[in-house]
Amino acid sequence: MRIAIVGPTHPYKGGIAQYTTELAHRLNKSGHHVRIESWSHQYPRLLYPGQLTVATPERPVYPDTVRLLSWRRPDSWFRRGRAIRASGADLVVLVVASPVQMPAYRCLLTTLRGGRNRPQVVAQCHNVLPHERRAIDVRLMRSVLGRVDRVLVHSQEQGDVARELVNVPVTVERMAPMVVASAVGHEPDPTVHRRLLFFGLVRPYKGLDVLLRALAAGPSDVSLVVAGEFWGGVGPTEKLVAELGISGRVDLRPGYVDAEDVPALFRDVDALVLPYRSATASFNAYLGFEHGVPVIASRVGTLPDDVRDGVDGLLCEPDDVESLASALSVFYSDDTPSRLRAKVLGPDAGPAWTRYVEALTATGENGVR
Repeated sequence: MRIAIVGPTHPYKGGIAQYTTELAHRLNKSGHHVRIESWSHQYPRLLYPGQLTVATPERPVYPDTVRLLSWRRPDSWFRRGRAIRASGADLVVLVVASPVQMPAYRCLLTTLRGGRNRPQVVAQCHNVLPHERRAIDVRLMRSVLGRVDRVLVHSQEQGDVARELVNVPVTVERMAPMVVASAVGHEPDPTVHRRLLFFGLVRPYKGLDVLLRALAAGPSDVSLVVAGEFWGGVGPTEKLVAELGISGRVDLRPGYVDAEDVPALFRDVDALVLPYRSATASFNAYLGFEHGVPVIASRVGTLPDDVRDGVDGLLCEPDDVESLASALSVFYSDDTPSRLRAKVLGPDAGPAWTRYVEALTATGENGVR
């Protein structure tokens, strides 16, 4: 098949850009002819206050990439739509990450629908609706998802959201594991450090505030490293840490963590904590396991499937300080850190990627398996 993937890739940073890049490589390896139609300007800076790009690629760059889409140039939306149609694409994958993209995608769809031999269009939704949504988000998402041939989501919960939103076929396929920062050459430290890690973009739905309150209520000699960009600034978190009286136990490291610096974060911590209030899926659980670290996570999204409770991590209830504090106490009882670490397995990505590629490219009536 000739496939056009419309989505972010290098120099854009973060999980979605990384996954788009890896997807292109996997599709190409499966025998498909793939081009990434990416962005020269993806978002207005006002809507994303953090670091947008990185200088060093986080995944091997996909060679057949065009970076001509711009949020501020509607003419680029129509031009790239015409170019995709002229290329003879059989399948177009719209990487859906934010409602901000929907006007551009709506124009692309309008252009692709013109003429004969139109391609099948699949909307690959990392989130059908944002975790922190506005009233207009539903209308924006419906304006695109209601016009594609198929929607692909990464959890049954998101499948239900999509089916409530639009009347088009929905495919559910879990995200394949992807590890940006390999643990090759980094031996895990078996020492119990009584130190935990929160890693990644800090936004309200990630539940860092829940973790800080649980840390204050849990074992008094356990510390926490928080590494990542702070959505809206680090000030509110610093204030909460001071109010809870745990300033000496919390190491805040604001700023995007480059892939090459990730392994060092996992070298002297006992567990990665994912205290999310809501989630679809998370690469971070795979990242923790890649580095031989157990994961303590909320029962949201696919995390209960990723983390084997009591085997390679612990699960707790979302947005529940008492439940998370109890999990921390259980984790630091007896030899639990060492016992769970011994059962951690690095992610086996091959079979999962085979399933994902098949789900994305499956055809039939209306392009549905």
